[in-house]
Amino acid sequence: MIASIGGPVLASGAGWVVVGVGGIGMRVEVPSGRVSQASVGEEVSLQTSLVVREDSLTLFGFATQSELEVFGHLIAVSGVGPRSALGVLSALSPAEIARAVAAEDEKPFRKVSGIGPKTAKLIVVSLAGKLPELALDDDSSATAAADPAQLAADAVSEGLVGLGWSDADARQAVQDAREAGAPDDHAGLLRAALALLQAARGGTGARR
Repeated sequence: MIASIGGPVLASGAGWVVVGVGGIGMRVEVPSGRVSQASVGEEVSLQTSLVVREDSLTLFGFATQSELEVFGHLIAVSGVGPRSALGVLSALSPAEIARAVAAEDEKPFRKVSGIGPKTAKLIVVSLAGKLPELALDDDSSATAAADPAQLAADAVSEGLVGLGWSDADARQAVQDAREAGAPDDHAGLLRAALALLQAARGGTGARR
């Protein structure tokens, strides 16, 4: 069984990355978010679960052990397949899942595409008592450990997308601005990235 994988990102898309390992590119299905938006060449390290079916071998990867643990519990729930479990982890953090289960609140799960009311209730019932330590976690510890400059870059990218730029253009502009020496604070980086985008578009502003 492949328990973990690490290496440079060769390609990425919505919900997947291809990681280079010893000259081989391995596709890993991941929750949507930072990992699936990793830039080509960025080093990633993922905890993995290999799901074997009659017609496929699919590798699912997670940035933390907690995500992997919750994934294992989710796919053990009747009616929840690996894709649905990945959808839950794309929408909710392990701590949020644990808190919803502890509160017997199925509403957060019903917001996930492909999870209906009955399945949401079944998730809550099936996971009861299995995630107590995660319920005590909050995402502040992970945020504190994260690179502040990267957090600012992610926030600026999302802001530019909100202004009408494509995700790819926004992230490239932020990366170019950082490489050009733009400040790491949110306001300074936003101004620098926006100037690059407007210059590339002839100063016409955000695309519509």
